[in-house]
Amino acid sequence: MNINISFQPDGTALCLWTDAISVHELGRLQITRASSIEFNNTTQQWEVIDRKGRVRFIAKSRAACLEWEHENLQPE
Repeated sequence: MNINISFQPDGTALCLWTDAISVHELGRLQITRASSIEFNNTTQQWEVIDRKGRVRFIAKSRAACLEWEHENLQPE
């Protein structure tokens, strides 16, 4: 898995959270979810939903949704 960390001019780091690396050494953390992964009881599938409420990806596996999230929602 590739992990991208972008740094803004003010020193703020942006990345998707992963437990694969410890980012606590970078300083105080402020976590904002890029999306939520929820199970749709009607369709019996997992959905990646962005902060505007749009369904961005659907799969039978939550793991597939997590993988899609890491591949497609990296900070620019």
